[in-house]
Amino acid sequence: MIDVYSWPTPNGHKVHIMLEECGLAYRAIPVDIGAGDQFKESFLAISPNNKIPAIVDADGPDGKPISLFESGAILLYLAGKTGKLLGKTDREKYNTLQWLMFQMGGLGPMLGQAHHFRIYAPTKIDYAVDRYTNEAKRLYGVLDKQLAETEYLAGDTYTIADIASFPWTRSAANQGIDWADYPHAKRWFDAISARPAVQRGVEVLANLRKPLVDDKAKEVLFGKTQYSKK
Repeated sequence: MIDVYSWPTPNGHKVHIMLEECGLAYRAIPVDIGAGDQFKESFLAISPNNKIPAIVDADGPDGKPISLFESGAILLYLAGKTGKLLGKTDREKYNTLQWLMFQMGGLGPMLGQAHHFRIYAPTKIDYAVDRYTNEAKRLYGVLDKQLAETEYLAGDTYTIADIASFPWTRSAANQGIDWADYPHAKRWFDAISARPAVQRGVEVLANLRKPLVDDKAKEVLFGKTQYSKK
């Protein structure tokens, strides 16, 4: 049994989807990031960066429990544990890894900034909105160009690179994206959306999420609480 400390966000859904795709037994333990659960000592003990998701696998590589934080690291761990969704040859694995790093270093952070400044920033800053919306469009263009040549991001096989990227594209409209401008990426998005394991994964903890309209929750996520020493 793998304990998954998570919340229904793109990074959380990466791991939910991976667990469903691999058919692993897991228990989803909610970490309400709007209420500040991510700052509790018990969570910081397994996720020192106070971010979800994190996992505790009772059956680690040496038969002993292991805890991991960072969604990309967790995807790699689960791929290694099951021998699935990373690629078989060294060439396939490195190709998958480069697209995983593309998501971790670019797609996720930049789409998150676009979403924040377009939707949540208390003051509309045109420079920030334009900067991150334009970067979002550029990144979707990278996806679209790649997916014009291959069925999935790392080639013709579905991998953790797709699992990592897909949840971030579920809010394309809030990032200033019109899918009509990216037909190959939209084809990919629709194909992944239709996968039963993906459909199950994005429902994990989804009933707990509420619209972010509470001022206290916004302060926890975006204000001084986020940056105080832990």
